[in-house]
Amino acid sequence: MPNKTIYVADDDLALFARAQELSGGNLSATITAALRRYVEVEEGRRQGYDEITVKVGPGAGRKVRFSGVLLGEWGRSTSRTAEVFRVFRSQKGKLVVHTERSPEHVWSGDDARQEGGWLGVLQSYFTPNQTWGSTQGEATLEVYDTAEELGEHIPAELFELIKATLEQPAVEDLDI
Repeated sequence: MPNKTIYVADDDLALFARAQELSGGNLSATITAALRRYVEVEEGRRQGYDEITVKVGPGAGRKVRFSGVLLGEWGRSTSRTAEVFRVFRSQKGKLVVHTERSPEHVWSGDDARQEGGWLGVLQSYFTPNQTWGSTQGEATLEVYDTAEELGEHIPAELFELIKATLEQPAVEDLDI
């Protein structure tokens, strides 16, 4: 295997020492992994893709990252919850759907309203006998190969919004 010499500035020695410690002593593999990631992100950026980081899972969840471009976004809500759908085209041409669902909130109180209208509403909210609860929100990430697959898993209104965009190439090279 060929050797490569990397010159490190004195100010960066602590960084390299920490990287070697975290890598279990294999600094070469760590540098290679970092360079691979850098090249992937930079090539995507030059092709017009952004680095997308989204939350996935229940509650705080975990973060996932990919290179892509946002094609469209759609939201809907009820009196208890809200959903937001975001559709991306990944650098590798996949269609990615990130869906965020808010926590669901429920509330009930005494129905001892003595008057209708706003006064009745206020009385029901400020009664001493109330119950409430909520569920954790969650976020999901789904990946599809084709527009047809995508269309089956997102709201029809969102699919109509982005349909024309889906038919265009992700990147068009011009010979000009």
